[in-house]
Amino acid sequence: MPKRTLLLLATAIAMTSATSTVAPTPAYAGSAKEIDIKVDAAIERFYDEVGGARNFVSSASGVLVFPSVIKAGLVIGGEYGEGALRIDGKTADYYATAAASIGFQLGAQAKTVILVFMEDNALKAFRSSEGWEAGVDGSVALIEWGAGESIDSTNVKDPIVGFVFGNKGLMYNLTLEGSKFTKLKR
Repeated sequence: MPKRTLLLLATAIAMTSATSTVAPTPAYAGSAKEIDIKVDAAIERFYDEVGGARNFVSSASGVLVFPSVIKAGLVIGGEYGEGALRIDGKTADYYATAAASIGFQLGAQAKTVILVFMEDNALKAFRSSEGWEAGVDGSVALIEWGAGESIDSTNVKDPIVGFVFGNKGLMYNLTLEGSKFTKLKR
């Protein structure tokens, strides 16, 4: 694992043990260019792996992409990732996501998180918050479907739709509840 990733994990875990929530630490944030390059790659993977994703995203008000959210834990766990909010295909803002957990856990994993804002009001509420928390400030419907199926905006009626990918593709039975999203200054 790169030193920067280990430093982020150590920071998240240390902050988790010191407080009940993990706050993103801007001092460790990647540059805007680094984030944009990783977001581009994550969106392309999404388009390649999810049938109808390109059209689905084109009908959305905005798309928030976290190319790599690292989660690690040894009883106390934390996760952290940085990404970008895209509106009309262009980066509008940069965000960090963080979460903390306590319980039986050991190890580390990386995942890609994509939130698609299907309604202007949901996007506006997200952007105007100073620390939006999934499950508290808004509900995120995680999409699950079988191989060969295609997603389209006529079948999905939720204001915010989430997708989570691991190394082996779309991940199921996950939750984003408790994840906090905070705007980064770039």
